[in-house]
Amino acid sequence: MPPSPDAPHHEGRHAIAAQAEPPADMRSPAATVSALSQAEPFAPPSAAAWLNLLKRHSRLPMAILEPQTLQLQFANQCFCQTVGIAESAIVASGDSGIGLLDMLLPDEQTRVQQILQHHLLQAILAYLYPQRSLLPARLLEEPVILSCRQTQSELLCKVELRLSSECLKVQALSPDLEQPLRQCLGRQPTLEHVMAQLYETESPLWICLQQLQHHPYRVTGFLLLEGTEVTERETINTLVQLLIGRESVLQPHKFSRANELMRGLFRAADSLIMSAENEQAKLFTDLDQSKWQVHSYSVESLQTSLFLKAAERGTVLNIPDLSAVTLTPCEQSIADRGARSLLIIPLVTKSIHSGSMARRLLGLVGMASDRAYAFDNRDVHNATTLVPALTAAMRYTTQDRFTNIHSSVRWRFEEEAERRSWGLPPEPIAFTDVYPLYGISDIRGSSSERNRAIQSDLLAQFELALSIIEAVCSTKPYAFAQQFRLDLLSHVEKIKQGITVDAEVTFIRYLSENLEPNFDYFARCSPAAAAAVAAYRDACDNEQQCVYTARSIYDKTIQRINNLLRDTWTRWQENMQAITRHYCDVEATDGIDHMLYVGKSIDPGFSPFQLRSLRYEQLRAVCDCGRVAFHLKETCDTHLEVTHLVLVQDSTVDISHDEATERLFEVRGSRDTRYEIVKKRIDKAVDTQGRQRITQPGMLTIVYSTADEWNEYRQYLHYLHREGWVEDTIEQGLVEPLQGVNGLKFARVRILPPSDE
Repeated sequence: MPPSPDAPHHEGRHAIAAQAEPPADMRSPAATVSALSQAEPFAPPSAAAWLNLLKRHSRLPMAILEPQTLQLQFANQCFCQTVGIAESAIVASGDSGIGLLDMLLPDEQTRVQQILQHHLLQAILAYLYPQRSLLPARLLEEPVILSCRQTQSELLCKVELRLSSECLKVQALSPDLEQPLRQCLGRQPTLEHVMAQLYETESPLWICLQQLQHHPYRVTGFLLLEGTEVTERETINTLVQLLIGRESVLQPHKFSRANELMRGLFRAADSLIMSAENEQAKLFTDLDQSKWQVHSYSVESLQTSLFLKAAERGTVLNIPDLSAVTLTPCEQSIADRGARSLLIIPLVTKSIHSGSMARRLLGLVGMASDRAYAFDNRDVHNATTLVPALTAAMRYTTQDRFTNIHSSVRWRFEEEAERRSWGLPPEPIAFTDVYPLYGISDIRGSSSERNRAIQSDLLAQFELALSIIEAVCSTKPYAFAQQFRLDLLSHVEKIKQGITVDAEVTFIRYLSENLEPNFDYFARCSPAAAAAVAAYRDACDNEQQCVYTARSIYDKTIQRINNLLRDTWTRWQENMQAITRHYCDVEATDGIDHMLYVGKSIDPGFSPFQLRSLRYEQLRAVCDCGRVAFHLKETCDTHLEVTHLVLVQDSTVDISHDEATERLFEVRGSRDTRYEIVKKRIDKAVDTQGRQRITQPGMLTIVYSTADEWNEYRQYLHYLHREGWVEDTIEQGLVEPLQGVNGLKFARVRILPPSDE
């Protein structure tokens, strides 16, 4: 079609050319070259456009500083966003009023001032000796790490900054500054001469540099500040330093910090740890809480799990979407916590076995996100970088992983865990020649009180059962139903007569096997029977699946008393640990008992004076527990009372950790067996004359064997009386022989309430 006569001639020509030009993929090479050669040449942007490009679109923080005030004259968008200042603060005149040092932490300010001093020295040396290069380039290229908080990140943003002073020129120096500089440097200084004085404190050059701020000098030009965002790199470095420390995992505050950094680094909503021993795997969650949640799984149930897959591969595994894979119960529990994606970091070592290398799994660390596809290859790379440090941290907890090992002996467990991580044979964890200090605050009559609670609950449950059968018999007078009713009445009479050891289990089982399976039938017999069944079910609708009213009150009372006693003891433990580092184990059942071990094998600085101080402090702590027990009736609404006993032994024992038992330490050797026997039986001991318990409510009882032990503790009782803890009247007697133990004696004294009562 010919062009419109109204169209300009050049537009018509271009239109014809466009119609005649073949598609680009059908052109010959020569035609392509010809077309390119006829294109208009590229016009580079103006200087202003380049400046705008650097200011708006550069990913590197950049700023220009006034050399003497260090105020920002220019800053690009990336710099402003990184340090958290508004772009509008950098006015066109360059007078922003924002100084570099104002954005730094105190230690960062010191570092920047040192680097600035080197740059200024470079300019001064160029002014004094223009033909010489007197400072190494590396000295002027030293970076400084700037820390700043960004609201969109959980991590503290880190930026590595470098200063450039090529545009800095010294125009004039004060004579009071120039003359000393020339004197200390000489007419022809060398680089070695300058560096030797620069790093020598109180050298002439060093003194001159300290005087720079007090003498006038004139400079022109500016300082260029360039940076790189290094948050991930610095976070990883900090993590490595935390993890490779000997107590990085076992110290709660260090683990909390490491966990916080890990979650921030991977932008994770949750974190978890898995360990495996033999056929049992444990999953630890709620790592940001003081008490972790522990979930146990059999290794067999994990055969198809993502965790086992990561362990077998020995590499970091990224699961982008948990909803797209088949989950084992273990992984499902993680998904139920809100996880959508998962990053699994397996920690393995290599142990030598008969000349071949075999992998040994120490554990797995997991980072979970509540978003699908939250982790990428960069996260996998960062996780891989952390594997050696995480593995080193796990080595220290190989044998007693994440258990609450007392701080006084933790170092020995860490040593042994590290040995075994290198494939060395196990060695016993033992402490020799330690003094034992044992005491107990026992709730008197707790067994009888619990039996009364059991009796009350069983009677209530059987009364509910009788209501069901009687309602059934009123409409269905079957002979069998009548006999069943008589059986229930017989059981009620037995319960009223008293509770035996197995009664709680026996009677509940009787109802669960003979009454409860028939509830559906009973409920159909009559509305009254249905109501009785509903009442029974409602009363048993709890975790125990039985009437548990009186026992619940009892349990809460015992727990309340135990907590009061434990809190009191824990408060005193802080003072006792300050005397000398010692092992302390506290157990709470019906009351609390404590076991202390102290000696040179635990604290190398241990002395006899510290032993006597600790023994006296133990008595004061037990007396304070006694004072707490005076108020049980008011605080716990109970008539239960508490007795208090301290067992004395002046000879040492050896203790060792037995991995086959639940207790952390057991005494070893036949000579120490006697002490263990006494510990287990002494709270029920009676005196030989009155055949009454040697422990009495509101009193402190001391059990001993030798005259030397009594002389020492008689002095302690005198001190306690002088402090107002106990009365001055001391009751003494002999302990009736225990099985295998004879010759024990006791002293008993009444504990006094505080003087202000």
